[in-house]
Amino acid sequence: MNAIVIGAGPVGATVALRLAEQGRKVRLLTRSGSGPDHPLIERRPADASDATALAEHLSGATAVFDCMHASAYRADTWRAELPRAERAVLDAAGRAGAVVVFPESLYSFGHVDAPITESTPRTATSGKPAVRVELLRQREESATPTVSVAASDFYGPLVRNAHAGERMVPTVMDGHTMWVMGDPDARHSWTYVPDLADAMIAAADAEALWNSFLLAPTAAPLSQRELVAAYAGAAGVAAPAVRGIPTWMLKAIGLVHRDTRELAEMSYQFARPFVIDSSLSQQRLGLEPTPIAAGARATVDWWARTR
Repeated sequence: MNAIVIGAGPVGATVALRLAEQGRKVRLLTRSGSGPDHPLIERRPADASDATALAEHLSGATAVFDCMHASAYRADTWRAELPRAERAVLDAAGRAGAVVVFPESLYSFGHVDAPITESTPRTATSGKPAVRVELLRQREESATPTVSVAASDFYGPLVRNAHAGERMVPTVMDGHTMWVMGDPDARHSWTYVPDLADAMIAAADAEALWNSFLLAPTAAPLSQRELVAAYAGAAGVAAPAVRGIPTWMLKAIGLVHRDTRELAEMSYQFARPFVIDSSLSQQRLGLEPTPIAAGARATVDWWARTR
């Protein structure tokens, strides 16, 4: 597999590193030419929204891992940037004869009352969730083969801007009170980013999985209070107090603060149980999720090295 990775956020960087650790050469495309340093990773500056410019970078590729982010966490920004950028990647990858593998969120499912599976209807109709529905539809309609691998909220090394990243791990390590969104005791699924990366790579390798929607291998759900305790155990410190921020308060603040309003839109995922059942995808991929204790240990160790 001649691999191209677009984007060097936690998912893109982890995919590139996992591929390199397997002895595969990787071309990593970002606007700045940044990314992890590894002898098998070739970093190139590129505008991934320009299909013509992408053609040269994707020459000879058999798999493209499209891990791009929008420039802001806002529905209008997503709608303005992401469909156009994905079309450019699909067009360039199609000309190269490559499959495109996307990391995906659970936003498209909207409000759910049961564990999410691969067959759960994707029915979101507004805001950021609706944009994800549109992107998935665009991929399904593309002549270029694609795989979308959906994950729940991230945790793991390299993960910073996430509920279980810089908002949580340093706070736990320092013993401060942890304020979390919604109900601290509602069960929630957490996906270890290396497990998502491994699933994306396995899907690219298996042509039988192309043109499918998969769920990343994800361990049994934990409440935010339980995840805090797992981090504390990994760090060898006492678990701090955990307090919940009610969703009504986030929505009230969001009336005058745009960033809070964007967070409040997704607060339903933390107000009550929000879990996935990835067992079918695990079987198809031949992968199992990393146990939470092991993932928490690797996450805390990474933060201890990088703070």
